[in-house]
Amino acid sequence: METVTLSPKYQVVIPKKIRERLKVKKGQKFQVFFFAGRIELIPVKNIKDMRGFLKGIDTEIVRDQDRL
Repeated sequence: METVTLSPKYQVVIPKKIRERLKVKKGQKFQVFFFAGRIELIPVKNIKDMRGFLKGIDTEIVRDQDRL
């Protein structure tokens, strides 16, 4: 587990091991969430990089008879 310190400007540095593992780059944007008493950073991905990520997903939906 890594520990970081909040700077006087309210900034944190993401540790190198985590940056490398997530393959984040300088200037990359993140969505920031407050959830269950913690702060979560979610990397924002380029829509072009998302192409095909759902390939092979099961799209079969079982519906109730009254929904047909």
